[in-house]
Amino acid sequence: MAYSNSMFKKMKHVIVKHPKDAFISQEHLSNEWKTFNYIEEPDYKEAIQEYEQFLSILKEHVEQIDFLPASNKTGLDSLYAHDPVKFTNEGAIILKSGKALRQPEAEVFQKFLEEKNIPVIGRLSGGAVSDGGDIVWLDDRTLAVGRGYRTNDEAIRQLRAMTEGMVDEFIVVQLPHDQGEEECLHLMSFISMVDKDLAVVHSRLMPVFFRQLLIERGIQLIEVSKEEYDNLGCNVLALAPRVCVISAGNEETKRKLEEAGATVYEYKGTEISYKGTGGPTCLTSPVVRV
Repeated sequence: MAYSNSMFKKMKHVIVKHPKDAFISQEHLSNEWKTFNYIEEPDYKEAIQEYEQFLSILKEHVEQIDFLPASNKTGLDSLYAHDPVKFTNEGAIILKSGKALRQPEAEVFQKFLEEKNIPVIGRLSGGAVSDGGDIVWLDDRTLAVGRGYRTNDEAIRQLRAMTEGMVDEFIVVQLPHDQGEEECLHLMSFISMVDKDLAVVHSRLMPVFFRQLLIERGIQLIEVSKEEYDNLGCNVLALAPRVCVISAGNEETKRKLEEAGATVYEYKGTEISYKGTGGPTCLTSPVVRV
């Protein structure tokens, strides 16, 4: 089985979590949204409708969709299934979120993987913290990891050791302070790989060396404006090379993607993406890409 050491190959198997099992109810959202630092309180019924639209796009393109269960150990952010684990071509690495409220998700996710007979090749330990959103496969043998508030040096050391045999180049990308420790800035906040030679980026947040490295590798960069970046326009999920999903309302980014030969699907993401700052990549944990 070839697991997922790619961000853009054809998605065959994905793990997600339905908002009915993460948000639970409007009452639960009312009690919890400020604790989890959401922009506004999501509307539960709208969130369910938005998610069903998102799911309908996934179902057209992905053979196997597994759903994480509801759990009293996890909170609203468990909707964003990308962060507790990262897949390699040999199996899953269980992470430990840099957001303390999300740390229990790792245990629930690991149990789920074990039940599905999906191999776990490692788990962060000790003082290491990292979110899946900070770990980006540029290609099969190149791994970029963001060093910021959600991923620390010890996690980078452990990830480097765990992936040593499957990576030719391990790139550490220093992340900016930007809006501060409480806000969620991941490496994937400002880069989404859409094909081996196409990425959507918000260059204002990118270190110069990293931007130059991408260009030297022949990767075409689609620039996202500040306005659309704030609307999660830089968060683009590849279902296959140049077949992607984006949250609605990012018309300029969509146009540029289409001009680059991409097919772009949209979903309304106000409740499930914008308010919790988690776009389509965050909503999915791709297990197998081929």
